Amino acid sequence: MCSNYESVHDKALLKKHFGVSLPSEGARRDVWPGYLSTVIRRHENADLGDEAEPKREALLGSFGLIPHWAKDNKIARQTYNARTETVAEKPSFRDAWKRAQHCIIPVQSFFEPDWRSGKAQPTRIALVNDDPMGVAGLWAVWRSPEGETVHSFTMLTINADDHTLMRNFHKSRDEKRMIVILPPARYNDWLQANASESGDFLQAWPADELKTATPQDSLSQTALLF
Repeated sequence: MCSNYESVHDKALLKKHFGVSLPSEGARRDVWPGYLSTVIRRHENADLGDEAEPKREALLGSFGLIPHWAKDNKIARQTYNARTETVAEKPSFRDAWKRAQHCIIPVQSFFEPDWRSGKAQPTRIALVNDDPMGVAGLWAVWRSPEGETVHSFTMLTINADDHTLMRNFHKSRDEKRMIVILPPARYNDWLQANASESGDFLQAWPADELKTATPQDSLSQTALLF
């Protein structure tokens, strides 16, 4: 499960890697459930055939999918991750899954707790080449009681019990999960895939292409400078 991540906040990097612009205001860099940050979806005019129209657009959305029937936005605290094994049936996600409301969440790194020492050790996980990650997700639109239109999103997760890196996180009795990281060459494919094609993208990212760091690692590196 991923409840905390670092969003891509560099405007030039977001444009270069994802082909979109950072939302004008309100996008958080350190993101937790219920926070607003950047989410990318297929542009609503992408199918009009106008070459001048971008294929993707970046929006400000809540981390934690808010289904159209929700009475308030508090549900986002429980819907930030969607299990791919049950996403088609869960009331919170099934409409977005059926309609293939696919999105990409631009992530620089994400954080998971390592419990192998007996205490939770926050661990930062990133790509070994420090490139941004495009995480597969679903988006939705919710109308608040005050009439405000709110976009929201969730990250898709898969089982990671056998993943040589991700199996190290969370408590030993807990099932191991990992977010779905998309190959950049398949970003557009994911955004335009229909529901029946969604499963083709739900693959584990290779462990040897990920790296980890802890707060102690950062302190050790700083100490070497003095």
